[in-house]
Amino acid sequence: MPRSHPWKSIAVVVAVTAAAVVASLPAHANAQAASNVVTDGHARFQVLTPTLVRMEYAGDDVFLDATTFTATNRSTPVPAFTTAVVDGYREIRTAGLTLRYRQGSGPFTAANTSVKLAATGVTGAPAFPSYCAFGTACEAETGLLTGSASTAYDHRDFTGSGFVAGLTATGSNLVHDVSAVPSAGSYRLSVRYANAVGGDNQSVTRTLSTSVDGAAGPTISLPVTGSWDTWSTASATVTLGAGTHSVRVGMDSGASGNVNIDSIAVTPTGAAYPAADRTLLATGYGAGPTNTLGGWDRSLDNPEAVPTGQHPGFLDRDGWYLLDDTRTPVLNTDRTTTVRRSHGTQPYQDGYLFGYGQDYKQGLSDLNTLVGPTALLPQSAYGVWYSRYFGYSTADYQNTLLPAFRSHQVPIDWLVVDTDWKSPTQWNGWNWNQNLFPNPQSFMDWTAQQGLSVSLNVHPSIAGNDPRFAATNTTAGGLPSDGGGNYRWDWSNPAHLKSYLDLHKQFNQQGVRAWWLDYCTSCGGSRSSDPHVAADNLINQAYADEATARGLRGFAFSRIGGAEQGGIHSSYPIGPWSEKRNSLQFTGDTPDSWAMLAFEARFTPDEAAAGLSNISHDIGSFHGGHLPDDLYARWVQLGTFQPVDRLHSDHGDRLPWNYTGAAAASAERFLRLRESLVPYTYTSARQANTTGVPITRPLYLDYPAQNDAYTHPQEYLYGDNVLVAPITTPNDSAGNGSVSAWIPPGTWTDYFTGTSYTGPTTTTITKSLSTMPVLIRSGGILPTRTDYVANQKAQPLTQLTLTVGAGADGTFSLYQDAGEGAGYQSGQSTSTPIGWNNGNRTLTVGATTGTFPGAASARAYTVRLTNSAAPTSVSVDGTRLPETAWSYNADSRTVTVTTASLPVGAAHTVALSGSATANPKSGQVSGAGGLCLAARGGASADGTPVEVAACDQSAGQQVVPPAGGAVRVLDKCLDVAGGATANGTAVQLYTCNSTGAQTWRLGSDGTLVNPASGRCLDVAGTAAGTALRIQDCSGAAGQVWRFPPTAVTGPGGNCVDVANADPASGTGVQLYGCNSSDAQRWSAPGDRTLRTLGKCLDVTNGDTANGTPVQLWDCNGTTSQTWVSRADGTLQNPRSGRCLDDPDGAAKQGDRLRVWDCNTTAAQRFSLGT
Repeated sequence: MPRSHPWKSIAVVVAVTAAAVVASLPAHANAQAASNVVTDGHARFQVLTPTLVRMEYAGDDVFLDATTFTATNRSTPVPAFTTAVVDGYREIRTAGLTLRYRQGSGPFTAANTSVKLAATGVTGAPAFPSYCAFGTACEAETGLLTGSASTAYDHRDFTGSGFVAGLTATGSNLVHDVSAVPSAGSYRLSVRYANAVGGDNQSVTRTLSTSVDGAAGPTISLPVTGSWDTWSTASATVTLGAGTHSVRVGMDSGASGNVNIDSIAVTPTGAAYPAADRTLLATGYGAGPTNTLGGWDRSLDNPEAVPTGQHPGFLDRDGWYLLDDTRTPVLNTDRTTTVRRSHGTQPYQDGYLFGYGQDYKQGLSDLNTLVGPTALLPQSAYGVWYSRYFGYSTADYQNTLLPAFRSHQVPIDWLVVDTDWKSPTQWNGWNWNQNLFPNPQSFMDWTAQQGLSVSLNVHPSIAGNDPRFAATNTTAGGLPSDGGGNYRWDWSNPAHLKSYLDLHKQFNQQGVRAWWLDYCTSCGGSRSSDPHVAADNLINQAYADEATARGLRGFAFSRIGGAEQGGIHSSYPIGPWSEKRNSLQFTGDTPDSWAMLAFEARFTPDEAAAGLSNISHDIGSFHGGHLPDDLYARWVQLGTFQPVDRLHSDHGDRLPWNYTGAAAASAERFLRLRESLVPYTYTSARQANTTGVPITRPLYLDYPAQNDAYTHPQEYLYGDNVLVAPITTPNDSAGNGSVSAWIPPGTWTDYFTGTSYTGPTTTTITKSLSTMPVLIRSGGILPTRTDYVANQKAQPLTQLTLTVGAGADGTFSLYQDAGEGAGYQSGQSTSTPIGWNNGNRTLTVGATTGTFPGAASARAYTVRLTNSAAPTSVSVDGTRLPETAWSYNADSRTVTVTTASLPVGAAHTVALSGSATANPKSGQVSGAGGLCLAARGGASADGTPVEVAACDQSAGQQVVPPAGGAVRVLDKCLDVAGGATANGTAVQLYTCNSTGAQTWRLGSDGTLVNPASGRCLDVAGTAAGTALRIQDCSGAAGQVWRFPPTAVTGPGGNCVDVANADPASGTGVQLYGCNSSDAQRWSAPGDRTLRTLGKCLDVTNGDTANGTPVQLWDCNGTTSQTWVSRADGTLQNPRSGRCLDDPDGAAKQGDRLRVWDCNTTAAQRFSLGT
């Protein structure tokens, strides 16, 4: 880059005050600045952070201190910096950068301004895209655009970041302030353009109107160029005075338009068209080096092909960017906007120089500080949304749709009601359709009772025959007609905006939580006539403000950063910046293709480059009816690890029960997982709110020095600890999908399988539809809700699973608040520190600090330690846990520990001790009074009495659950003395002999029955040292024994198994070959439940019909989880009256177990023990 000055050491360093005008002062003043403002002639600088400096130039010395629509906060602590004049350059030096400006050289340009980054040594020459200098080619896409004029990218050989299209209707214009006109006189105004077959199907010479400072200028004639990829120039002569002038090229009533403009230039009349400056990539909202990262777009509606073009954000691999705020309006305290004052013929610039280097997170933090915090949506918004363009009625919702969610145990938090709710037309009516919703208030009350938040679709126009039109039109002071019987708003007109928002009030009062701002042909033409603020930015701010004023978390649910009249991909000089604080981005109506799935996977992390976090795709796509199974399942998987998970379609099938087999099972599993992820996702959303780092993060944010982090855009980090590599291609012939995934440095463990990878490396990961590549970093902690909830409003977080990646130390701070309202902004929230110490294998859950209404006072934890060897023992808060509270899976190398409910106000530790390769085969048996079964005195001689004693983990208390009917202690068997059968016969240890005296059957109620006698193991009383005996079975406390976990053996010698050892509620329970894994370690605590992995064997949905499958589910005390061990070897569920059953008695691995009429066949014989 050109340089007219070398980098030198500071010669003069001064302390300044806010009002000081700094000139060259004597050397040796080496003081830290007391204010963050430095004024030098017509230039003013404000050092906001070490990596963010405001640069303002006012030729008339009238600077702006007011808040703008983009820059809502400049009140930052004064960072450490020094300032000096060195060889005629004003120099500002911080820990992050050195900024130099040549004194008295006029507005900031690449020739007089430079920045050097401290961390990387990169130098740059920032330039304002809004500054259109005389004699230069001024890119059209950097100008002010009005009407339907908008940025475009769909042709070739343009010179900047794009070009301007949409010059098709009166009022569509390109405006540039041309500065530094040297003197009054005649000049050439030239346009670089393309003109081919237009939207009117003509290929003819076109015309454009011009004006200077509002006064009509000459018409420019633009001959045909041959194709839209061929550019030419045309010009006219204009008369200008010296200084700065507003020059407009566009569509007056007499112009024919239908051309694209690449750039304009004002030059001496005899000069050639100037060459474009391609040094920087510039848009109307900023400029930076061409090494851009990611990007953003208004929406992804109906693209002709993907990937689609994206507008550049502010993140760049060179490490700096200039955000141009020159034309952004003032944002007043009443939330109205005011165009900045004119500076007449004097030049004006206002912008923010970001110099983050490769610390991209610092750049995001600076943007968050300047623009305003990323919106923290209601907690429920991070759950599951359902939307469908379909004419549902109240009856449909109440009798069909929601019952299907409930019966399939699939959560739903948000119900989006699409356009059919409206009347008198389904597109832009502002009244309930009484045919579908005969009693709207009753419907809304019902949704509230069900814990649902409701969003209504809206298209921003109103029909002239709408019953509410007259009052709306009066409030607006008259609405313009679109010529088709509909009327639209100009949202930059306060009266119009009020009339628009007033239409929403009655629905808000009925309980509508948010509005989905959508558009349709001829019914969505509302706009902003003020070119300084785009319609999307303006109305999205208004929606957010309106809800906030009602005490809610204000946000808009809509497209972003452009305007409908400008087109799907429009952008404007206001940029996307305000949308991060106001909006949940709806990415539009997308096609049903693998290519779109793949593009959505990269689009969300790409938008981090614009600081955007809250992004919502149509999961499953808008278009398309019934999707291929693999495409549907993979799209649902992607949605699980997106900021917002919203199923949507145009009458298409997007619900799991619309599919069968593996696709249906996968979709149900992942929607439940999505809901359970909310504690982690919500904490990540709060991080985005406070730091600006989005929920979904491109890899380069964490690994800026790794080149591979820049070349895998579909792969991303979800929060701090989770790596997601979505599969976005069809399954192979074996039913598996694959992805080439980059593994970052360190060890990463597959969340579903426990497979570990060590990076940096690239590897192919192959998955069936049941899982996807989701990896947890070593030291990473992933908190998820343990129990199933139908929605986030169902109950507080009283059960929490902490999945930990062993192999490194790690910490996580769990954030919670009320989930709605502004209380969190005044401290109504909690923080729970969680830490894993890999060296001593200890997880610490710190004491929760803070509070909020409805906060849990106690919480039970399930710890899932991956990438680990088995321990020999586990303790919680120093107390050793029984074997029923922990288990190990050798295949996934995962330890699972469950705790009792613990007070959140105190710290707790879970510590693992010892090392093993498998689960223990024995353990303590506790009985009445909390005493343990024991060999008296720890002896093992034949005839040694068996008694109860204080539990002490001694060898004489290590009991092997029934195996072949025998219960072993110290390599001897539990024996009824003398083989007697009478009540009161003593029980002893004796050499194992397989007689009836040593045969026992463990029941689901905790009883241990000796079939030879028909009597139960019994203890009389709770005194330590009391000998055991057999006694008539009564179910008394003295006959309930809590054995260590054991297998439940069934047909064909197979075992009852939790599919894939997945502890999630809803996981199917099957027959599988016995393998002693945690998925087969069942315990019977004495309440007739059978438990493993902290959950219970459950008849799905409490159904009683033959064939109802069984599953793993939260223990809830219902009769669907009660099982009676019967003398014939069957396990009966009393609620249904039916028995646990292997379908068709096939006795093969993978058989999904069910309940069926009890028939005593081999298909129904199950025993606790091996």
